[in-house]
Amino acid sequence: MMVVGQNGRLQYEALLFAASLRHFTPDFQGRLFIAEPQPGPAWKHDPRIGNGDVLALLDALEAEILPFENNYFGDSYPYGNKIEALAALPEGEPFVFFDTDTLITGDLMQVPFDFCHPSASLRREGTWPKIELYGPGYGQIWKSLYDKFGLDYASSLDLSQPDEYWRRYLYFNAGFFYYECPRVFGERFLDYALAIRDDPPPELIGQVMDPWLDQVALPLVIHALGGGRDALPEGYLDGAVSCHYRLFPMLYAREADHVVAALEEVAAPNRIKKVLKQYEPIKRMVYQNRGRKARALFDQTDLPRREQAIRNRLKREGFWMR
Repeated sequence: MMVVGQNGRLQYEALLFAASLRHFTPDFQGRLFIAEPQPGPAWKHDPRIGNGDVLALLDALEAEILPFENNYFGDSYPYGNKIEALAALPEGEPFVFFDTDTLITGDLMQVPFDFCHPSASLRREGTWPKIELYGPGYGQIWKSLYDKFGLDYASSLDLSQPDEYWRRYLYFNAGFFYYECPRVFGERFLDYALAIRDDPPPELIGQVMDPWLDQVALPLVIHALGGGRDALPEGYLDGAVSCHYRLFPMLYAREADHVVAALEEVAAPNRIKKVLKQYEPIKRMVYQNRGRKARALFDQTDLPRREQAIRNRLKREGFWMR
């Protein structure tokens, strides 16, 4: 299992991820890697985890620091860390990647992964592509990408969804993904991402690729490796076993009661509290009870349909932190 950890916010999120994994999956049988980008030309500043308390507690939680080099991404596109770090994982071993802003809330060993058939998070909105009035539609744009890489476009479609509706087309959030070998997955992911970035089809002219590049390449990789949207049963990841919360104000505003309870339970032990409270959003939202006050602004059974509406209200009420 791998998450990315580096100086700043991600080091505290990585610590919380590791603590939640050990708490809710005490019999985890794999290895937990914290992939750490190394300083070099791709970074303006040293990206390594800079907090000794965080490093010591990660070690106590049996998390292994996994150094990797950025040869193609870095400051210019930090989302590329998840792509380049895969090359540093052990070859030929099944893996699961999680975005660092994820909380484990149940027993991960109960998730019925089929590592031969990769998949990724379906908790997403139609964030890409943005359709222009006189430009190509969803079908033309996605088909151009499948054609570019010699993939079968027709078999990727969800024919239960209407033509030119974004859910018809294979699209994931990159908050988690998995496969039977990180090197195979990572090489394909890197090849596709670079080809899209550096030589996009004409149909992509005018499309914004930052921050969406990883999520544009990801469905193509999964389709090419024999996976898809139905490879993992619903209800486990992004459900009972994990939560991709993104930011702590968003967690309190919209996530289920069991997620809030899990966060506060994992963050409660003194050895963890002592370190996590060094990060201001956790200190204020969790330990100073501002998260519960933010939660009271929303009816979790009747949330706004768009994430941006939740963010806007949190900002208006003074609860936004990142």
